[in-house]
Amino acid sequence: QVQLVESGGGLVQPGGSLRLACIASGRTFSNYAWFRQAPGKEREFVAADNGSRRRTSYADSVKGRFTISRDNSKNTMFLQMNALNFEDSATYYCAATRGNPILSSLGSIETYEYWGQGTQVTVSS
Repeated sequence: QVQLVESGGGLVQPGGSLRLACIASGRTFSNYAWFRQAPGKEREFVAADNGSRRRTSYADSVKGRFTISRDNSKNTMFLQMNALNFEDSATYYCAATRGNPILSSLGSIETYEYWGQGTQVTVSS
């Protein structure tokens, strides 16, 4: 049974940092992504690691502040978040696909078959 489990969320002040982790069990994946969803808003793309094509992709709102990475030996994906602001508050979800998505589809929810339960990030002073 495939399972994705996120961790690392919490309460942080504006300008602070958090590092989220997503551990996959049941199989390995080449292609991961992070999405987030704030209350009352739709789930939105944050970052993707398209390992099959050796490229990463970021939403404009997080470029230069967030970094996606992985540790294949631990089947774990990370999202390093720096310079956090109030608009970054949301539940963050990791997602994975068995497929080999093209660049233009990395930000689509429909691309990913597997999802974690989410971890809450709250940016507050």
